[in-house]
Amino acid sequence: MSTAALPQDRKAHLDTLAITLLVVCCAFWGFQQILIKVAGREIAPMWQAALRMWGATALLWLWCRGRRVPLFERDGSLPAGLLVGALFAAEFVCLYVGLQYTAASRLTVFLYTSPFWVALLVPRFVPSERLRVRQWLGLCLAFAAVVLAFAEALTQPVAAQQWWGDALGLAAGLFWGLTTVAIRSTRIAQVSAEKSLFYQLGVTAAVTPVLSLLWGEPWGWSYSAMAWGSVFLQTAVGAFATYLAWMWMLRHYPATRVATFTFLTPLFALVFGVALLDEPLTLQLLLALGGVTAGIVLVSRR
Repeated sequence: MSTAALPQDRKAHLDTLAITLLVVCCAFWGFQQILIKVAGREIAPMWQAALRMWGATALLWLWCRGRRVPLFERDGSLPAGLLVGALFAAEFVCLYVGLQYTAASRLTVFLYTSPFWVALLVPRFVPSERLRVRQWLGLCLAFAAVVLAFAEALTQPVAAQQWWGDALGLAAGLFWGLTTVAIRSTRIAQVSAEKSLFYQLGVTAAVTPVLSLLWGEPWGWSYSAMAWGSVFLQTAVGAFATYLAWMWMLRHYPATRVATFTFLTPLFALVFGVALLDEPLTLQLLLALGGVTAGIVLVSRR
């Protein structure tokens, strides 16, 4: 990888627009866990992922046609784009397979080690994004708060196969972090957010149906309106709108600070569990919310 040139309008700190977009994205990603569970009652994991990625790729292509955003021009980004797409696909495969072996709450903690990989690796290619001691403390505080939120699930007896799921969750976090690093440190940093996302969705849309067939998952179309509604929201809002906003932010703001906000996602998932599934609101959750907020403030402050 080589250090990519920065966009002329790239900003050194998060502004109100970035913070608002990040909170909205994290809120939906937290809600998305509920959507995946709803659709998962009827649709096999890899087949669900394939439907989602096919739909999102089609929406992105239509978006680019309408806005005249070139996707197939020769700009030297193909090798880096395929790398980014492969890392993105690997993250989703580890995530969906890992959920077959361990609880979502356990896997979530391991998945959100991603900001640590970003903070460790991005500064090697983009020195301006190196975190200071105070910001590292904020990063650790936010992660500790997430662990606190899921402490009960982490301390329960673990079956032998759950360790396999935990390892896949950790791998998913690593691949997510490496995807961010690749976006920031290769020629992908110089292409549009739409083209960056197109590489990721396109490769994943090609990989997931193949894996679904290899694993013998049942394919079908006769699902309930609830299941299709869940897939639609995952596709149109999750894999298209919020991921496009995420790619745009990685292009225009420091990746190390942007990545820290993802610690909000698992806590939003718990909050939605309280609001929509009548799960108890505990002191542990309130402390975790405060800890993540404090950690993000420490990382994001100028």
